[in-house]
Amino acid sequence: MHITRSFTFSCLALVVLIALGGQAFSATVAVGTCTTLINFATIQLAVNSVPAGSTIEICPGTYPEQVVISKKLTLIGVAIGTTQDAAVIVPPAGGVVMNATDVSTSAPIAAQLLVENTAGPVKISNLTVDGLGNGLVNSCALNLDGILFQNASGTLNHVAVRNQIPGDVLGGCQTGDPIYVESSTGTSAVTVENSSVHNYNKNGITGRYAGTTMTVTGNYVQGSGLLPYGLAAQNGIELAFGAAGKISGNTVIDNFYGDPTFNTASDILLYDAAESSGITVTSNILGNSQVPIGLYTDTPGTYGDGVTVTGNKIFGTGTWDAIDVCTNSNIVTGNTIFNSAESAVHLDAACVGTGTHNIATGNTILESACAGILDDTGGSGSNSYGTETYYTVPFPITYSTTACTIPEFAGAVAHAKTTHKSRPSE
Repeated sequence: MHITRSFTFSCLALVVLIALGGQAFSATVAVGTCTTLINFATIQLAVNSVPAGSTIEICPGTYPEQVVISKKLTLIGVAIGTTQDAAVIVPPAGGVVMNATDVSTSAPIAAQLLVENTAGPVKISNLTVDGLGNGLVNSCALNLDGILFQNASGTLNHVAVRNQIPGDVLGGCQTGDPIYVESSTGTSAVTVENSSVHNYNKNGITGRYAGTTMTVTGNYVQGSGLLPYGLAAQNGIELAFGAAGKISGNTVIDNFYGDPTFNTASDILLYDAAESSGITVTSNILGNSQVPIGLYTDTPGTYGDGVTVTGNKIFGTGTWDAIDVCTNSNIVTGNTIFNSAESAVHLDAACVGTGTHNIATGNTILESACAGILDDTGGSGSNSYGTETYYTVPFPITYSTTACTIPEFAGAVAHAKTTHKSRPSE
């Protein structure tokens, strides 16, 4: 029996059970009336009504709500013929409200779509989450997340997440993240693929804390470009504080901080990432940013070592190095780097006891303003170099602490950036 009228929550739940013969088996239902399936008026009503393992088809339209999912589900935006194909979650009329706290810091979060504590994966595809009109005062008191996975696993495929900016005005608070994955139980394994992320206040796609594994592949992530002083340092894709994963085949551009003499922003940032866990950064296209790839740590030997960076194409580094390696025992190979403001590959000692036991080989470097490879250890850090290909590079390999300067900033020294590292959102 196909029912197309809208019902109250209790009636709809009863109809679903009747349609399933009274058994709590998985179902396929709809939000909106574009199909002949049992339908619900809102996404949250559908989520609450169906058993775990069900599929919810979401008709084209605008859905002003905050959605919370705590069971295994599949959400799919569906089309109406060839004329409409955009299911969009937007803030409720009164603005978003706190519905979660950070699993480590307990900082309050307003998530537009929250996936939490699920026993099975949640799969979301062909859906837009738009933060415009969120109603938040642009303060540091409440973080705005577009899609938040907490102690949950799943897949985001062909989603668009945008405008996660508190109060709709870019500001200096370290908040405003379209896609955020975090774990306190070691159960967050999330794949983000083939998706669009842009117009964020802080980070585009973020994975945090030990036990979190995030695979990020084939996405398009765009920051806001060079902004006035005082705004947040943006990062496109981040793995931090014990998180592991793989970052491949993404296009990430335009991540800057307003005062490049004080802080930096990265297209891809690994900050205290999981130690020697097989993290790879491969075949990404990155550019028009301060540090396209940054590997940093506050605790050498505990976090951040053993990353492979290979096959990336990097262009237009605006202030610092194209690949800044402020950890140890990494492999940097087969990358193509054009037009770096300082060095193409910096084996960086500024994180204290770092920049050692790295391998750099087979990279192609064109028009680096200073060095192809800058080794802060003076050759004593057991780094090894293979055959690089250099074009119009003043110093192919240098150990000098003064050879690389930034002409735009009156003699600032490239390697002296201890206080200039990209910071994750707090």
